[in-house]
Amino acid sequence: MLKSLIVPFLLLLVFTSCKTQKKERAKKQRITTEDLISANRYMVGQDAAAIKSYLERHELDFTETQTGLWYKIDNEGNGALVKKGNVIRLSYDVSLLDGTQVYASKEDGNKEFKVGQGGVESGLEEGVLLLRKGAKAQFIMPPHLAHGLVGDDEEIPPRATIIYHVEVLELKE
Repeated sequence: MLKSLIVPFLLLLVFTSCKTQKKERAKKQRITTEDLISANRYMVGQDAAAIKSYLERHELDFTETQTGLWYKIDNEGNGALVKKGNVIRLSYDVSLLDGTQVYASKEDGNKEFKVGQGGVESGLEEGVLLLRKGAKAQFIMPPHLAHGLVGDDEEIPPRATIIYHVEVLELKE
């Protein structure tokens, strides 16, 4: 009787031990929210350092917003400031931080969108709110304000910082 109980007991012990080890491995491999936040902070810091280095190398004077958008207004324009709900038409050039031009209104046509409704980079949405009709400006957008981790599946690679040169051509209520 004792011998017949030993084999099932040993099997149960081995099974339980394997299951416990599997749970422990899963705990160690699980990525926590804190891990993701920490990784994100690190990447945002790396992007900011790259932009600052670019500005220093090119001796450019830009202003940074709280979100990490860098901007320089080259021509103030006239009229009221752009506000959410306006329809805006822009001429633009978009390049990567290394100078590679990726898009331009000369080839692709002017960009028109309703401010505050999405459909464009969040950095562009934020930047145009600093402008008036006729304004010319430059925006440097880190990945989290541009096309993020994946790029745009066309010309902008994953995790790319982009530079927009814009002119506000038209502004409608």
